[in-house]
Amino acid sequence: MRLQIYRNPFRIDDWRNREAVLVSRVAGRHQPLSSKSASRMGKALETYRREFLQKFSGIGALAASAGIFRGDGGSTLSPNSPPARNQTLAQLDSLREQFPALGERVNGHPLVYLDSAASTQRPRAVLDALTSFYLHDNANPAKSLHTLARRSATQYEKARGAVARFLNARGPEEIVWTRGTTEAINLVASSWGGRNLGPGDEIILTVSEHYSSLVPWQLAAKRAAARVRILDVEDDGRLRLDQLHTLLSERTQSVPHFSVDVQELGCDFLAFSGHKMLGPMGIGVLCARREILDHMPPYQAGSNMAHDVEIEPAPTHFAEGGLKFEAGAPNVPGAVGLAAAVEFLESLDRKALWKREQDLTRYALSRLREVKGLRILGPTESKDRISVFSFVMENGRTLEVVKALDAMGIAVRGGDLAGLPLLKRMGVTEAVRASCYAYTTAQEVDLLVAALQEERHGLS
Repeated sequence: MRLQIYRNPFRIDDWRNREAVLVSRVAGRHQPLSSKSASRMGKALETYRREFLQKFSGIGALAASAGIFRGDGGSTLSPNSPPARNQTLAQLDSLREQFPALGERVNGHPLVYLDSAASTQRPRAVLDALTSFYLHDNANPAKSLHTLARRSATQYEKARGAVARFLNARGPEEIVWTRGTTEAINLVASSWGGRNLGPGDEIILTVSEHYSSLVPWQLAAKRAAARVRILDVEDDGRLRLDQLHTLLSERTQSVPHFSVDVQELGCDFLAFSGHKMLGPMGIGVLCARREILDHMPPYQAGSNMAHDVEIEPAPTHFAEGGLKFEAGAPNVPGAVGLAAAVEFLESLDRKALWKREQDLTRYALSRLREVKGLRILGPTESKDRISVFSFVMENGRTLEVVKALDAMGIAVRGGDLAGLPLLKRMGVTEAVRASCYAYTTAQEVDLLVAALQEERHGLS
């Protein structure tokens, strides 16, 4: 059996989120894969990777409403031109006003929040949805009990339906509520992997996996006596898709059995976290094909997923579809808040957002290149990039840089970024990461660059 984990999905219908995990498995008898076929497949994967970045990033670079940043499209900005010049200050102010946390002051400075890849800020619509639930509908959900329980159940299932539509799933029964991407991947690795992986089977990952994708599959492989194989990256961080055929063996079976047109492949599992897309922390989604869920054993057991339980024998009557994997009291407010985030996102003009993010990415890269002693990890050109920038400073320890920026009110992430294998591939063991969102302004990029230049002088 071959289990191949991709970061990027290859059929993009209408689901949207920057951070997703795809698992694709197709069983079949092994046939040799020619280098020519592998090359064609690699080119196809690269094409859909670009489309993935555009669709996900267009949502990641969020705007306040369908009208914000729309217009005649404008002209493409030069790399050194701040994107804000292409919008009115009123538009940008209107957007930022919907995110209360952006008005905070940190260490005497206005907050410059450049840590959205770790967790986005929440708009008032999401905060209001959470408050309203606790004020009016707070109860453990039950469809046939008291009024508050019924209201809670209605809200919970409406949220499930909203997410199913958002992802273009075939139905709400294909949605599993989780605590986030990490739990969703662990669920699949434990339940699906425990039933399907066996000695000698292979799992193909990339050297750029986040710990939340790498570790669950490492443990699943260990339990099953299977093997993890790793796809490398170029020196600039791009996947070595040309090497994919070298990882295929007698236990990596599916490639000769489907068309190179991977858009038709679809995905078996997709996972994302609410807090990466304006929703609350502690809520996430696993979207999986119903026929696969039906053949997976429960991941956790308890109330709500088990019915008609007696002392003897062990229960065999479980809830259907995604409900089978939701034991215990549910996180109803988390689901409600995520549904509010979905509604917020669905109102947006994704094409305009993608263009704005491209402009901001070009501008940020050009400004960061002005900082002497700063090395950008990954491609230094804006093509195929999103507005997330990892870098190292000559003679500067990551934690010292992060603390120095924090003292100036600038929030960034630093450390191994849950991706030590990739950092080592880049020749470092830690890095600073600045990540933007649509509420990020060109002026905030300027403040970051000025602070880094000041910090560099201090290091010197």
